[in-house]
Amino acid sequence: MTERGQRMLKCTVRRSHQLSAESLAKDLNTLCGFQISTTTVHGELHGMGFHGLAAASKPYITKCNAKRRMQWCKAHHH
Repeated sequence: MTERGQRMLKCTVRRSHQLSAESLAKDLNTLCGFQISTTTVHGELHGMGFHGLAAASKPYITKCNAKRRMQWCKAHHH
């Protein structure tokens, strides 16, 4: 991958954080005329320090637990 392609890739990732490597490869292929595979884009992103992270799932709060939390907060307000 050329330096120009790396700069364009980095700029694209910074503009929109939620794109996948596959969609980034398609964008670079159509907009810039590059022929880059998804694997290459993924490797370049890894090399630039961009790593995909999944959001941590939070447990649902039941009505009973919400009521207990509110009671505790009111009791420990001061």
